[in-house]
Amino acid sequence: MNKKTDKLKSEFDEKLRQDQSTPLEGRDIQNGDTPEDREKLDVDIEYNKTIPVIEEQVRVDKEVRETGSVHIAKEVYSENVDLDLPIIHEEAEIERVEINQYVDVAPPPVRYEGDKMIIPVLKEVLVVEKRLLVVEEIHVTKRRTEEHNTEHVELLREEIRVERKRSSPEGPERSSH
Repeated sequence: MNKKTDKLKSEFDEKLRQDQSTPLEGRDIQNGDTPEDREKLDVDIEYNKTIPVIEEQVRVDKEVRETGSVHIAKEVYSENVDLDLPIIHEEAEIERVEINQYVDVAPPPVRYEGDKMIIPVLKEVLVVEKRLLVVEEIHVTKRRTEEHNTEHVELLREEIRVERKRSSPEGPERSSH
């Protein structure tokens, strides 16, 4: 460095030390100030053409810490249940009724009387003239019955148990939920 730069640097350092002891920011020109005080303040402001700017910065970090852990257990229980289940079945009762009656050329149709179905049974009989003879009728009646049957059924049931483990200065602590 040359002498002129060294001299300016030392003057700047000296002025900076003075400003730190009596900062300019706190000084104001008051009505009661003398013209010399005002002139000195103007000179101080003029002299400080370079003002150092200081900035503080904050650095924030996060830290992840384990405070506890959770243990989950599932238990399956077996439960036996008796169920009453209706079982429906149908039976056909067949009754033969003799009719032995001649009919016209067309055979009679199947007919219903309530829950009974009547089916005519035909037979051709040889006569001088040919006729239809109803030999018998078959009467079919449906009956509905219901029985109760007990079945043994196994059902499964699940329960969940959660254990939380907490860390503390004395050591891990367990609690159950």
